[in-house]
Order: sequence, then structure tokens, then C-alpha cells
Amino acid sequence: MAYETSNPLKKIAQGGAGNNIWFYSDDDTITAIATSGYFNSAYKEVRENDIILCVGSNGGSQTVDILVVTSTTGATTVTVTNGS
Repeated sequence: MAYETSNPLKKIAQGGAGNNIWFYSDDDTITAIATSGYFNSAYKEVRENDIILCVGSNGGSQTVDILVVTSTTGATTVTVTNGS
């Protein structure tokens, strides 16, 4: 499943020209959430080097990780990397 604007990223800190910090929680696994293109619908909000504190699910248990936006190429593709 991909990111949907009905469950939006929540900006929790703004770092000026870059490095905004976002919070995101979903029932998808962290592996699925960290897939290139997962956050494409948020391309207007996130920027390269933004940080996403992410809560996912694995077999019914919550998991937490930090993702870094590594690319917002073109007009719509968002790529993140697992920060741990």
C-alpha cells in the first residue's frame, strides 16, 4: 500500500531551508514505507534531507525508524532511505 493523503505526514519541526522533521504512522511495514515512491503523493510537502519519524507495523507489533528524504526528483518521485 502507498502513502495516502487521507493519512498525512505531520510536520513536527521546521528547520528553515531544509531538514524539516515529519511524523508518519501506518499499518504498513517499515520496509514498504521506505520503498522509493511510497511518499510520491507528498512531493509538494517534503524536500531532500527532510527527516521522517516513522511508525510502521510488523506482524501486529509497532516498529519505529527514521527515514531521510534522499530525492524529490522531477515533479513527483520521492525517495527515502532507512536512517538506522
